[in-house]
Amino acid sequence: MNPVAARFGKNMARAREQSGITQEELAFRASLHRTEIGLLERGGRVPRIDTLVKLKFSLEVSAEDLLAGMVWTPGDFRRGGFGVGES
Repeated sequence: MNPVAARFGKNMARAREQSGITQEELAFRASLHRTEIGLLERGGRVPRIDTLVKLKFSLEVSAEDLLAGMVWTPGDFRRGGFGVGES
């Protein structure tokens, strides 16, 4: 499983639960299908930027909240890469 997708899913599920709404209600608010919400929360998919924006506003959280714990290490003479940090 992609660690970035897993971290995003954990952050999204936490934000949704703190908002006190179901996956179905979040899907409605964000104009997404409920199965997409479940897939994202399980870490099965990394969201597109437009989906991130829809979720941010639907959950009334910052993008930083949804991206918490994700890091990018720039490359010097090697490629950069994503990772998961403490959060």
